[in-house]
Amino acid sequence: MVLKETLKSVVRLQRDELQSIDLGIPRDILKSVDLHIPHAVVLSGVRRCGKSTLLKQIISKTNKFFYFNFEDQRVLNFDVSDFEKLDDVLSEEFGNSKIYFFDEIQNVGEWERFVRSRQDLGKKFVITGSNASLLSRELGTKLTGRHINYELFPFSYAEMLQLKSVEPSLDSFKSYMKNGGFPEFLKYEKTEMLQELLNDIVVRDIIARHGLRETKTIKEMAIYLLTNVGKEFSYTNLAKHFNLGSTNTAIAYASYFEDSYLIFTIPMFDYSFRRQRVNPKKSYSIDVGLSRANSASFSEDNGRILENIVFLELRRRYKDIFYFKGKKECDFLVKENGELKEAIQVCYDLTEENKERELSGILEAMEELKIKKGTIITLNQDDMLKKIPVKPAWKWLAEKNQK
Repeated sequence: MVLKETLKSVVRLQRDELQSIDLGIPRDILKSVDLHIPHAVVLSGVRRCGKSTLLKQIISKTNKFFYFNFEDQRVLNFDVSDFEKLDDVLSEEFGNSKIYFFDEIQNVGEWERFVRSRQDLGKKFVITGSNASLLSRELGTKLTGRHINYELFPFSYAEMLQLKSVEPSLDSFKSYMKNGGFPEFLKYEKTEMLQELLNDIVVRDIIARHGLRETKTIKEMAIYLLTNVGKEFSYTNLAKHFNLGSTNTAIAYASYFEDSYLIFTIPMFDYSFRRQRVNPKKSYSIDVGLSRANSASFSEDNGRILENIVFLELRRRYKDIFYFKGKKECDFLVKENGELKEAIQVCYDLTEENKERELSGILEAMEELKIKKGTIITLNQDDMLKKIPVKPAWKWLAEKNQK
């Protein structure tokens, strides 16, 4: 519970702080956000990926609005009973408004009750949050069919080019492979920022939120999954490796990492959902700069870094991504509208020694699963092998952004 006078002070201060946020470059997702439909707009993503800046970019298109950031340390005791008080304060300070912008709303239990009640009165909401599971669970109970979710990631390669005012090239792509896409890090390039960010996510979004004690083990497991990208793992082996006591604990910890957008996991493709669930998975990092800043070994594996960047670009566009394993392997299969659309193989450097292995993996996947389109992505090779185009990653990423 928070005093009304405190809320008044914080509302005014937050409005001033909001005005001081640099609008930055327009995010790619901005053109997709539609404020004219009656649904609540939900912007979710990892900490520090630019949600507040995106919120300001959306706000800049509106006239009268209400704004509140629930992660403000000055209102840590805010609970669901304070919403009516907050509504009164916002109205007193800024008059009437039909649109609310709420930042990091998942910090308040049962927040969806207030949103639903105001939606029934014709109000519009734009909400940000950094926990996928909390948002989806709460939205699913009270706002079913009345919200649209958009996921925000750290800067894409195309957004980084715009930020730095440079053209697509091998050199600019190598810079992206090194630095990743977190906006503040691209601006200041202080490794400590990414180390502290990982610590914040682990401590605030995982340890504190779930009432856990094993801080050292959880952080070690997070770094393991962040840096062993593209490698198969099983929850049973994770449990043994980190002495977790049970497979269920490993499953829970991994789900917390995914909920906070720290990692993504993909299954091996199988038409049987049951087999998909029990087969080994692969993990990918939210950002290669974050992984590099927290592990010396990751910096040396250019092949894994390239594979992670390709995955992130696919994940921006598709929810259903798999890997293929038959006699050979293929890195990614993407599914859209229930149909497998494309097979993608990633190889840092195609050579006479490895080309048959890489090619046979993607061809096996395409033939077995009746996939018509395939692409091999490399660092900087342009070729055609058995009607499969080979593309430099920086060109492929630039093409994706133009579509």
